[in-house]
Amino acid sequence: MSSLYRPFSVSDGPCKDAVLRQGCRSQQQQQHHPAALTSIPPSCRLAGIFGGAEASKCAPVHHLCAGQRSLAAAAVGGRKLTHPGKAILAGGIAGAIEICITFPTEYVKTQLQLDERANPPRYRGIGDCVRLTVQDHGLRGLYRGLSSLLYGSIPKSAVRFGTFEVLSNPMRDDNGRLDNTRSLLCGLGAGVTEAIVVVCPMETLKVKLIHDQCSLQPRYRGFFHGVREIIRDQGVRGTYQGLTATVLKQGTNQAIRFYVMNLLRNWYKGDDPSRDMHPLVTAVFGATAGAASVFGNTPLDVVKTRMQGLEAYRYKNTLDCAFQILKNEGPQAFYKGTLPRLGRVCLDVAIVFVLYEEVVKLLNQVWRTD
Repeated sequence: MSSLYRPFSVSDGPCKDAVLRQGCRSQQQQQHHPAALTSIPPSCRLAGIFGGAEASKCAPVHHLCAGQRSLAAAAVGGRKLTHPGKAILAGGIAGAIEICITFPTEYVKTQLQLDERANPPRYRGIGDCVRLTVQDHGLRGLYRGLSSLLYGSIPKSAVRFGTFEVLSNPMRDDNGRLDNTRSLLCGLGAGVTEAIVVVCPMETLKVKLIHDQCSLQPRYRGFFHGVREIIRDQGVRGTYQGLTATVLKQGTNQAIRFYVMNLLRNWYKGDDPSRDMHPLVTAVFGATAGAASVFGNTPLDVVKTRMQGLEAYRYKNTLDCAFQILKNEGPQAFYKGTLPRLGRVCLDVAIVFVLYEEVVKLLNQVWRTD
């Protein structure tokens, strides 16, 4: 029987017919032979030869090679894999916008955590902290230390999302779906990476600048002056105080957030991985993930803040800091600043996830990486 009438199989051996046989041509050959990307169904071949009404109903059937088929499965079946470059850029943009919105709550949280009970405390609560800060320094006082956090927030979010996509892309199934356990591990890896590369030095500088403002005679005149003085007095190690606590905090932070976010996303999409998520839904899921991380690791955040303050010399190490807090102030001290942190983190995570998803969508339209 002529090969024109015989149905083909990709396992039939070497290619003999560029139109009817697929799966064995290289990508370069297919670029020069566009016809090799299509085949004609058997019934349509006869209609095309003998004519008739059936011929007008026939259309070429498009085929993909094995490499193209696996990429298409992730793109068509579910969420398209995000290129790490897009993740880094989108994460940086989202981080910059978010921190400008939420910094006052971060400032209040840090002040309350530094306001140790043994001193005695200066502030009676969140409202009192805001009132005294505005009274002493004006509204701009609520943004003292913003520069250090802004300079750190952009690379922090960029490293976080870039690392997460690098780790998670190979772990996704053919539909682009990531299971919950793997999202926990990828989030942990992203958190540890951002802690070492960005968060620890930037958080140390932020805490020292805010703590310096509380003193009767502030020493630092601004971000760059503060950085210069800290490095001159303590060396580069002075910007890496509390590294262990920071790694523990950021690792658990991102593990919890990405796990909860992925869990809710998979629940929402159900059996349809291609289902779009409205930004409002993303915001609600992000806020929920943020709240879970606050209740899960606020004690680590308190220890980290103390280890990075101007009085960090009082503690031998992270464990000694935790022990002294427990001994001198009681277990409730580990949850100091929880309410302002809860408000900031929920808003923070919601904004970041929404902005990240929307910026990635925009980048997909102007930056082709397939």
